[in-house]
Amino acid sequence: MPIVFVGIWSTGFIVARFGMPHSPPFAFLWLRFAFSILCFLPWIFLAKVPWPSDKRQWLHLAVTGIFLQAGYLGGVWSAVKGGMGSGLSALVVGLQPVLTAIWLSSQGGHVTRRQWQGLLLGFVGLSMVVSHKLEGGIEVTPFSLSMAFMALASITIGTLYQKQFVKPCDVRTASSVQLIAAWVVTLPLAMMETESIQWNHQMLYAMTWSVLCLTLGGSSLFYILIQRGAAASVTSLMYLVPPTTAVLALVLFGETMTFVTLLGILVTALGVSLVVRPPKIDS
Repeated sequence: MPIVFVGIWSTGFIVARFGMPHSPPFAFLWLRFAFSILCFLPWIFLAKVPWPSDKRQWLHLAVTGIFLQAGYLGGVWSAVKGGMGSGLSALVVGLQPVLTAIWLSSQGGHVTRRQWQGLLLGFVGLSMVVSHKLEGGIEVTPFSLSMAFMALASITIGTLYQKQFVKPCDVRTASSVQLIAAWVVTLPLAMMETESIQWNHQMLYAMTWSVLCLTLGGSSLFYILIQRGAAASVTSLMYLVPPTTAVLALVLFGETMTFVTLLGILVTALGVSLVVRPPKIDS
């Protein structure tokens, strides 16, 4: 399941590159959420899956939907629309394991020196990749970078919130509640966009893959993994997404991968490993 999740999740940044030239980000996401809901509802009805009985769970699921769907995807797609490469946007969001581990450690009242070193190394690695992108003066702008960090904050907060407050329930009804909340939030944002959707084969491919694979597949797997595992170990899978996406972007779009880029990814990997690695237990 983790390997399948990483493979599916990595394609999200690639699909964004296919869809964004033909659609504004929030209009695309609003339609994606709507089509996904229409896919889930018949499935729930035919399978006779019960909905959450606790009203507070509806609220908690709605909050996670706003962060994990509207906030995270809105940030990523807006960053890509603003010109940021899919490899770089994936790397920014790939810092989630570091932030999650630091937050969990801080809740215990103590962050070790090794974890602070890992956090520093993670950001050094990111800076190395961003510095390379700044040379072209195109892919990184204050807007695109802020949207990428909004996505990072949203998925981190949403993951921690879900692990803390959402009780185990069927992934189909839980995803539907999350998607409905995200659909409501993105509707006014989509209405504010002036660009219209251009329906062509690339747009249809991007929408179909987003609904069937990314939402029904990837997002559902992410929900299940959070429900079954510890937050830090689950989010550490996110580190595998940036290199996978970077390779896909290199093959499909010809995005550059220089020595500095590779070194930055390795430094980020080392930083994440220092943060999430469990402490040694003396025998």
